[in-house]
Amino acid sequence: MQRLHLVFGGELVDPTKTVFRDVEDLHVVGIFPDYESAYNAWKAEAQRTVDNAHMRYFIAHLHRLREEGQAQSPTEALG
Repeated sequence: MQRLHLVFGGELVDPTKTVFRDVEDLHVVGIFPDYESAYNAWKAEAQRTVDNAHMRYFIAHLHRLREEGQAQSPTEALG
């Protein structure tokens, strides 16, 4: 099973929240085939922008996404 991960980031409105200042200006670092390589890319971008408290990078686990309209499993519904 392939477990893809998306690394992206941008400037936040408030560093205590996860609302982006400008969604049009998001930086998509890339899609990675495993968590380790995604983590390494995330860490490099986070360190590169460490002087800007409003910049934040995230790892999205694409393999956890599901098709719209597909029923949730009981475990998924629990959060």
